[in-house]
Amino acid sequence: MERTLVLIKPDAVHRRLVGRILARFEVKGLQIVALKMIQISEELARRHYAPHEGKPFYEPLIRFMTSGPTIALILEGKNAIKVVRRMMGATFGPDAEPGTLRGDFAISNRFNLVHGSDSPAAAEAEIGLFFDPAEVVEWWPEDIEQVYDFTEGGEPV
Repeated sequence: MERTLVLIKPDAVHRRLVGRILARFEVKGLQIVALKMIQISEELARRHYAPHEGKPFYEPLIRFMTSGPTIALILEGKNAIKVVRRMMGATFGPDAEPGTLRGDFAISNRFNLVHGSDSPAAAEAEIGLFFDPAEVVEWWPEDIEQVYDFTEGGEPV
């Protein structure tokens, strides 16, 4: 199973969309293995968005991400990174397809509700920025065999 970091950004928190966003991930079958509300510091925001340093949107992004509370979570599931990114939709709300989080709830180019890791390497690094290993709960949901087909062995189908 793969893990990915998801940030429910300040705009979504202020708009009271946290429950609706979490529900979409859970209904899909993704498992929450860590979850917390945080106020992202400027230092953490700069570390997280370091690949974008120097780009025109970098400083406004730092201001936005430190402007209010954020929900940080780790989701686990088969192809979790790809699944989460498809569920989020295109980066800019006006470009996102209906049925995606951004397509259904975002209209802005800057206020786009959620962040999801874009690769296994990024997920590992980002999870390490936002969570200590002790904050991650290893558990096996009662309904996991209704989410995945395990009849062919150890890996879910």
